Amino acid sequence: MKKDQITGKGNEGAGKGKETAGKLTGNRETEARGKVDQAKGKGQGALGKAKDAVGDAADKLKDKIS
Repeated sequence: MKKDQITGKGNEGAGKGKETAGKLTGNRETEARGKVDQAKGKGQGALGKAKDAVGDAADKLKDKIS
């Protein structure tokens, strides 16, 4: 797991906490910020997976060329 994936999971978790806190307190702004943080985290996780896939493809190509 790469840095982007770890950061993404952290943001997803923090966002879920904010969303829950917002729901419990009736604070719609906090709830919305939590949802935004969750989306940001999912995006970061996807970026990390894409980087891994590109790196794996590059390694396979390098192995074929060698």
